[in-house]
Amino acid sequence: MSESRFDQLVEDLTRKVANYTSRRGFFARLGAVAGGAMLLPMLPVDRRSSKANAAGFHRYGWTPQTIDTTACNYWRHCSLDGQICDCNGGTLTDCPPGTTLSPSSWVASCHNPDDGESYLIAYRDCCGKSIGPRCGCLNTVGELPVYRPEYSNDIIWCFGAEGSSYHCTIQPIVGKAG
Repeated sequence: MSESRFDQLVEDLTRKVANYTSRRGFFARLGAVAGGAMLLPMLPVDRRSSKANAAGFHRYGWTPQTIDTTACNYWRHCSLDGQICDCNGGTLTDCPPGTTLSPSSWVASCHNPDDGESYLIAYRDCCGKSIGPRCGCLNTVGELPVYRPEYSNDIIWCFGAEGSSYHCTIQPIVGKAG
């Protein structure tokens, strides 16, 4: 029974690798790769494309304004999918009485047409009462599916709050985007 040239080449290569490496070294490298892969989701997310989308919302039929905070096209509501707290007993930055602020949030970059700057907005849900009765908005430009939660506004972020029912969303400014 004769060996083919390919079989001989594979055997020689395997023996050479076995002579210069150890099992412990192999498992150490494999562990380092697995550990590094687990840390990958902890890296910061590049949101520069969201800033470009924030300035270009008018292309999608959404023109931001800076006067009426209860309207869905108010500039801070660029990624709001829910109820505006300003219509439901709260403000842009404070929850209505009887609700609690969720400890988690999602963020978006919204363009302020008055000063021409884009700002990072932290959308935080107010929880504990039934859903607010008025001023519902569905602004989904730039949103990605739920399997990319950092870009999804379809998630109710009331986990960790005293009450788990959603009422409305506040939009404090975190800082300038960019």
